[in-house]
Amino acid sequence: MNATPHAPRALLYVCAVVLAVCYAGAACGKRRPPLPPVERVPQRTELLSGVQRGTQVILSWPAPLRNAPDGNVQSIRRIDVYRLAEPSAAPLPLTEEEFGVRATLIGSVSYAQIEQSTTGTLSYVDTLELSEPVRLRYALRYVNDANQRAAYSNFLLIEPATRVSQPPILTNSETRETAIVVRWQTPTANVDGSTPANLLGFNVYRTSRAQIDPAQTPLNSSILAPGANEYADRSFAFGEEYVYVVRAVSLGTGGGQVESLNSESIRVAPSDVFAPAAPDNITPAVSSPPPRISLFFPANRERDVVGYHVFRSTDPALPKTQWIKLNRALLTRTTFQDEFVQSGVKYFYYLTAVDAAGNTSPPSEVISETAP
Repeated sequence: MNATPHAPRALLYVCAVVLAVCYAGAACGKRRPPLPPVERVPQRTELLSGVQRGTQVILSWPAPLRNAPDGNVQSIRRIDVYRLAEPSAAPLPLTEEEFGVRATLIGSVSYAQIEQSTTGTLSYVDTLELSEPVRLRYALRYVNDANQRAAYSNFLLIEPATRVSQPPILTNSETRETAIVVRWQTPTANVDGSTPANLLGFNVYRTSRAQIDPAQTPLNSSILAPGANEYADRSFAFGEEYVYVVRAVSLGTGGGQVESLNSESIRVAPSDVFAPAAPDNITPAVSSPPPRISLFFPANRERDVVGYHVFRSTDPALPKTQWIKLNRALLTRTTFQDEFVQSGVKYFYYLTAVDAAGNTSPPSEVISETAP
């Protein structure tokens, strides 16, 4: 016989291995159900940014799009904020290891703050004691449920100005028909008490009920002059509610601009109590038969005028409150035809305009025409 005594045993061993592989589902024609994709939560950000405002440095970065459950290595339970103060002339390059040795943990963003973020952006405010020139280097570290720290974020370098103007003081507001005017007092000193105020001008900010995020862009397209003490907001709407703040703008380190902290806010809820102008240039015309008197007039210039009323009398001396209103419903056209006239009778007319808020204009000039 050519077969060795060990051949059957070897064959059994090979079959057992094949069966084991088949049982594990790696072959044998059976497909395992697809596994769900693994969600990878970002453990660091490269988008840390910030700005000085008065005695504060306000850091901001995108909030994580999603978070893993407790116990998962990908979970984020807080974000630690680090700061390193260094001389302005210190070399810019710095390794993470060097930063980690020299930097100070100045605060954290909690899990609750991460979860409650509705704007898609997280922030941290670092309040400074401005005394001498310095360069501040900031970075973040995400920390998971097991207190494991991720790598540092990008470095943010800021050289805060030490002489920044105090915020202006809002004094009052005035609602006009075409503008909300906000007024303030010019600051006379800087946050460190030095004088005169380091002042380039002012920026005005507005937030409304319709806005989800606080206003980040000023209403004014360019900085208002240092001597300005009021701003007219012409982009408002009646029936809305607005909150205004004003910031002073100072000359910062390296020729940049640094805003002050916010002034005290002022709340304005403008109501439309302004009557439109009286209609003018009313032109009568006659036709027959039957006798008719037609009135033609241009539309009012106010955008919120929704219609007109037409009044008539045969006695021009009669008090206008006693004249007959000819239209039952509000007249939305700029023409009117009076068909209820008698030939040979002279009729007198005046009009009023009505806006969307129900305000009625003064009476127009009286015009007259005799029915043909």
